[in-house]
Amino acid sequence: MFSRLQTKIVVLFAGLFAIAMLVAGMVVYARISENAARTVRGELQSSGVVFDRIWDLRARQLRDGASLLARDFGFREAVATRDDATMRSALDNLRDRLDLHLAFIVDMDGAITGLDAPMDEARATALWTALDSDENAAGVTVIADQTYQVISAPIMSPTLAGWVVFATRLDAAEMARLEELSAIPLKATVVRRDAAGAWTPVKGDAAFANPGRLSGFIEAGLKHGVARELDTRGGRVIALAKPLRELGGGTESALLLRYPLAQAMAPYQPILFAVVIVGLLGIGVVIAGSWILARRLTRPIMALDAAAQRLRQGGDVSVPVETNDEIGRLAGTFNTMAAEIRVRERTITHLALHDAESNLPNRVALKQFVDASVKASDGRITVVAALGVDRFHQVRAAIGYTLANDLLREIAERLGRRHASARIARLATSVLGFVYEARDIAEAQTFAAALQADLDQPIRLNGDSVDASLTIGIAACSPGQSTEAIVDRASIALDQARATRRKIAVFDADAYGDPARNLSLTSDLMTAMAAGGTSIHLQPKYDLRRGLVTGAEALVRWRDPRRGMVPPDLFIGMAEETGHIRALTDWVLAQAVKTQLMLREDGHDLTIAVNISGRLMDDQDFAERAIDLVRGARADICFEITETAVIDNPDVALRIIDQYAAAGIGISIDDYGSGLSSLAYLKQIRANELKIDKTFVLCLAHGHRDALLVKSTIDLAHSLGLKVTAEGVETAEALAVLQTMGCDLAQGYFIGRPMPVGDFVTFMRGAPLTAASALAADIAESGTRTS
Repeated sequence: MFSRLQTKIVVLFAGLFAIAMLVAGMVVYARISENAARTVRGELQSSGVVFDRIWDLRARQLRDGASLLARDFGFREAVATRDDATMRSALDNLRDRLDLHLAFIVDMDGAITGLDAPMDEARATALWTALDSDENAAGVTVIADQTYQVISAPIMSPTLAGWVVFATRLDAAEMARLEELSAIPLKATVVRRDAAGAWTPVKGDAAFANPGRLSGFIEAGLKHGVARELDTRGGRVIALAKPLRELGGGTESALLLRYPLAQAMAPYQPILFAVVIVGLLGIGVVIAGSWILARRLTRPIMALDAAAQRLRQGGDVSVPVETNDEIGRLAGTFNTMAAEIRVRERTITHLALHDAESNLPNRVALKQFVDASVKASDGRITVVAALGVDRFHQVRAAIGYTLANDLLREIAERLGRRHASARIARLATSVLGFVYEARDIAEAQTFAAALQADLDQPIRLNGDSVDASLTIGIAACSPGQSTEAIVDRASIALDQARATRRKIAVFDADAYGDPARNLSLTSDLMTAMAAGGTSIHLQPKYDLRRGLVTGAEALVRWRDPRRGMVPPDLFIGMAEETGHIRALTDWVLAQAVKTQLMLREDGHDLTIAVNISGRLMDDQDFAERAIDLVRGARADICFEITETAVIDNPDVALRIIDQYAAAGIGISIDDYGSGLSSLAYLKQIRANELKIDKTFVLCLAHGHRDALLVKSTIDLAHSLGLKVTAEGVETAEALAVLQTMGCDLAQGYFIGRPMPVGDFVTFMRGAPLTAASALAADIAESGTRTS
């Protein structure tokens, strides 16, 4: 609700104090009200006793007057003689002297003399009955709709001749005289029960607007005889109901005495007012005091908050410690925390921008150097150079990791001395990055050449000299090119330099190609295999001893709708790099098995060779599925593998080759002589064929050295029990030489190019004998020329 702590503290303290004062005021008011009500109830009870005595005294005075008149001889004689004039004169005289409202005579027959106001027959009968039963009857009755206090005295002449009756009207004036006799300023009202049984004030009283509530109060008051609280139009009052005896018996009238509570509370108003004033003054004092206290508390907290905001933004902050209390200790702790955060931030920043081993700036720092150089460029180009230490892994193995890192630092220091504004970073284990500016790429190459010549010198480490040979790849920033891309291009240029055995190379985009396109190439290849966009071509293998085509090599081909015919070297290499070579080999093997069975049904029982990537030579799951496929179809399949494929994991690879051989799958050692040929592995591989690489066969008819190597390889293979297939046979002369050397099989364009399965079937159906005869004739002719 409130956003400031200072306001919250003030509102809290002021609110709590106000609540406390309110509760105290309510308690004081309740106690005062209770005390005032108790006092008023006591006064009312006392006043009720007084009114009873006054009522009795008034009745006695009236009775004495009536008795005096009733004993007067002349008055008795007038009554006996029925002298109305004398009776009226005596009644008027005594009424005026005693200040009476009514004075009349009731004779034995019930006739009334001296009463001017009419009296209904029922009331008159009730009056006569009451007098007849009690010659000194007294009480309250209604005459001409007016309530009167009535007393009577018998007239003896000498026997009972009637009764003299005196009546005083119980009106407002009479009530006022009664109220004047009270010790407290109360109000007196006479109430009567009407014909419906409800109690109503005589002649009406505006204070009692609710007859039902008034009736209930009167009934309870008459029953219990105690003062109680009552709601009126003028407010809450303390009231007491006193019964008035009806002439003839019963209670049909009552005297209601009431005293307003507000008037009872009036003496206490100054006290309550003083309590309110003290409370308001106290709230003001609390607000002022809490405001000052809150300000003293929140000022250092606000300073801490502002400092925390600056700290979040990376600022160097410190809060003054002004006190020794909790706030002061918090400020001190904050300062310590901020200092430690700054230290950790510098450490983290240093670790984020530096290599942990050499403490040189890292790749992230180099990218920042590039950004800074591009922004500060004044028309010159920003160049990133990747300096690779040649044979670093061998050097590190020889001198150890610590000295190897010292070697990199020394090269970086030498580079810094060579170029004062050098911005150097470590890009990889053996690669340093360097950012500089040049007018154009030619100047960048010239500078890199001079730098390479200066750095490519022996370095002294722990008193020993270490040769450090560097290769440099450079790339220039282009407009709109990202920093990450230019750093990557410098590293790629280093790889391109090493691949071409150059000391310096500029990034060649054409040679690098488009990696994103190559990645989509692999995805499109998988789609093409599922949609029938790939196929296998068969290249025949010619048996030189039998003069027949006895086998074929299955080669995958892919014609893409957008790219056209995609070279196998491109998509097979990408499949190997992306891990899709297994799916591709599964597809080729399935097609080869299907084709082999189809050719067998057509009368051509040929061995179909399938190339197996070196990445699958340790894949046991692939081996099991391939064996199940070939064995289940009883197909004549041969797997061509390279000798170098066994080198990475020889134990697993040789075990899987044994499984292939045991399952009846032929093993052919492909591209023999092009790699690291090892007699040890050649002896261990369970193969039945060896294929001589085409690089030796292409120049076979013209090179004595190549012929010697081929001849010795054929003899070696035969001595190991292997058949020999020569790849790259493109001339009849080469074929003739191979036959004279004892080669078993020949494969090449002279025998037949790779062709779709349909064309291969036509090739085999159309003229296998003719083809064999033609080959034999060419061989014979070539042999004649050779001899």
